[in-house]
Amino acid sequence: MPGELMAAEIAEQPGVLARLLDLGAAPAADARAAIVRAAPRFVVLAARGTSDHAALYAKYLTEVHLQLPAGLASPSAFTVYGARPDMRDVLFLAVSQSGGSPDLVQSTEVARACGALTIAVTNNPGSSLAAAAAHHVPVHAGPERAVAATKTYTAELLALYLLLVGEDASALPDAAAGTLAHADAAHRAASRFALVDRLVTTARGYSYPTAREGALKLMETSYLAAQAFSGADLLHGPLAMLGPDVPVIAVTTPGRGSAALAPVLERLAAADVDVLRVGPPDGLPVESAGVPEPLAPILEILPLQQLAWRLAIDRGGDPDRPRGLSKVTETW
Repeated sequence: MPGELMAAEIAEQPGVLARLLDLGAAPAADARAAIVRAAPRFVVLAARGTSDHAALYAKYLTEVHLQLPAGLASPSAFTVYGARPDMRDVLFLAVSQSGGSPDLVQSTEVARACGALTIAVTNNPGSSLAAAAAHHVPVHAGPERAVAATKTYTAELLALYLLLVGEDASALPDAAAGTLAHADAAHRAASRFALVDRLVTTARGYSYPTAREGALKLMETSYLAAQAFSGADLLHGPLAMLGPDVPVIAVTTPGRGSAALAPVLERLAAADVDVLRVGPPDGLPVESAGVPEPLAPILEILPLQQLAWRLAIDRGGDPDRPRGLSKVTETW
């Protein structure tokens, strides 16, 4: 049956989050203690694809909670151009589901040789990336067979939260189950995009990685031309392309990020743009009560996964096997 793997893995996520809270807290705490001892002055994050959105989430955690500047690495600087920068006082954090992409492995090896504290977050403790880093934080998601990542993404987010923040996240599994219970809303929303070729996703703050990951899910499963912009960037050039024929999905779960997005939503309403909101009951509901804003992205992506799955099925595709894609993409 088309999409059965992705559907099953979406449904597994409350259990995956619970397992990670049980098994992953200690490795994350050990690695966090290493960060405290090293006292880095800067954080460099390396990832590809879906994990790149997890790394963007980690950037927000780093800058807000650790009060450290952070940036996304350019692996080709190490692999293609042979750069060997002074990385003393740097935390180099690599995020990868498989831990097998050669550019991430080599970048981590170079960073470690150049003096950085290196930590890898993967779903494969036996991977080359896990071996290359000084510390490894496993995400405990179990095998993921659908090409479109779902449970490994949310597990990466939680693992990064445990690593960089380490505060209580025990409400997450139940909140995830409650959010997934609104699948009918996501499936109904798919009909709004049945004839759409382009759409835009947007958010602010912690939710911005959700907008980017949601766009990727729609691109790789339903073959939509989906673009993600922060709310701040959307008000510049991209606003001109929006209108009744180019809908917007806006992530608006309660918090400072949602409040910052409010003026953007007013502009979209004035332009008669069709906006589907992630968060409220009349959109794609998210059961976030009792969950702090930094953890909300783990919940926000769930209805977007359900939407991408339903839309792919409705369009006659198989979200388990998107055309031209494989589960592990090796880049250099």
